[in-house]
Amino acid sequence: MELFSLLPLFILLSSLLPGLAIFMLKEESHGLRTGLNLFGAIAKLLLVGLLIWGVFHEKLLELRWSLGPGLELVLHADALSVLFVTLSTVLWLVTTIYAIGYLENTPHRSRFFGFFSLCVTATVGLALAGNLFTFVIFYELLTLATYPLVAHKGSPMAVRGARIYLAYTLAGGVLLLIGAVWLQTIAGPIDFVQGGILSGMQELDPWQLRWIFLLLIIGLGVKAALVPLHGWLPQAMVAPAPVSALLHAVAVVKAGAFGIVRVVYDVYGVEFAGSLGLLAFLGAAASITIVYGSVKALSQDNLKRRLAYSTVSQVSYIALGTAIVGPLATIGGVVHLVHQGVMKITLFFAAGNYAETLGVHRVSEMDGIGRRMPGTTLAFTIAALGMIGIPPVAGFVSKWYIGLGAMEAGAGWWVIPVLLTSSLLNAAYFLPIVYRAWFKPMTQAWPEEQPIQGRWEMPAALLWPPLVTASLALLIGVFAAAPYSPLEWATLIASREY
Repeated sequence: MELFSLLPLFILLSSLLPGLAIFMLKEESHGLRTGLNLFGAIAKLLLVGLLIWGVFHEKLLELRWSLGPGLELVLHADALSVLFVTLSTVLWLVTTIYAIGYLENTPHRSRFFGFFSLCVTATVGLALAGNLFTFVIFYELLTLATYPLVAHKGSPMAVRGARIYLAYTLAGGVLLLIGAVWLQTIAGPIDFVQGGILSGMQELDPWQLRWIFLLLIIGLGVKAALVPLHGWLPQAMVAPAPVSALLHAVAVVKAGAFGIVRVVYDVYGVEFAGSLGLLAFLGAAASITIVYGSVKALSQDNLKRRLAYSTVSQVSYIALGTAIVGPLATIGGVVHLVHQGVMKITLFFAAGNYAETLGVHRVSEMDGIGRRMPGTTLAFTIAALGMIGIPPVAGFVSKWYIGLGAMEAGAGWWVIPVLLTSSLLNAAYFLPIVYRAWFKPMTQAWPEEQPIQGRWEMPAALLWPPLVTASLALLIGVFAAAPYSPLEWATLIASREY
């Protein structure tokens, strides 16, 4: 076995081993804990760089472990998994730096960062899963790793939110498992194959395949927050800001959306799924979710809850692009995995900064906040404009390709109105925040203002992460056509699926 083929395993271990070590540290071991966190995050980033090179040059990067007849754990790297792994790795490094600053002088940091590392390990594991069985294993491990993070504060609200999260995601996991077992019973081991492994098994009973697809999509749709399976997401906003950022941009909701992409493209095959009439159901669910999430966001005064409903809406762009048969829509949906993650993590970093520095949790408290916290508010503004779809921020690129793909596939008559309605609603709940922050005068004292220390508006570990991710959101929009850009990788994925 070539050492290069072990890269997927090394990438998993780069967060698993530091996480296990962190669990054993005492609370006062701040320096060692920080060192382990940063070592793991940087090592993973370097290993993923090698992975990108290997996949781009079509190296075989696959490991298999047999657990019994028809049961194999498979780690496999392809263009789609590399896109998600890269997003997870880059944002994990930035979130680690942010979390170190955010949780300074708080209790239970070793427990938090231990589960934090396990959460990233599970996310990367499901991204690198080479078959449906391996995906289900890591999907459930992700649920177990994130539950303690949601409940981290230990307050009654935190515990309640975590229990609601656990109930929803475990129920979804059961449905996913039933669908996976049923499918393997009638079709044998289900490897992820470009073009869809089932597209070559058209002798199978189409009605069974339809019911299995429904089970799989509902199971994945819980984490992807498809309506009406989204109820856990606003409740989970009681978690600390780094956890909220992780849930929305990297781990849980993105894992569900990624799973939907895998099932449609690499299990069923998009054209075979379309011939079974399955994509109309997925497109309708995504469209309803996009509009519903935006409408609900309008009425939320709590900033994190507004962002949570925004996530409900925005993540379904991925499912919408997946439901439209055609390479351009595929590009738009797949690239939104990255674009939404970078923009949404920026918004949650900013929301955490407002709460940590000024005690501001509500939109109605944000008048004039841009003058007190210009760096944070600039980052928030860039990400908000991207969510609306204003060029040249990354969100515009995703919506443009989904719209073009819909026109190409003859679905523009219903997709374009959904995109326009969503963009108008996005503007209706984001622009008033931006206006308040920059143009309305402050009329009352901040609820819990912390004194400025040093030359910045707040500690650098909290300020620079949103500035970096906001810059990324802008740069990957401006340089969308550059080599190795997320758009180029999405184009590569689409070319291999059709």
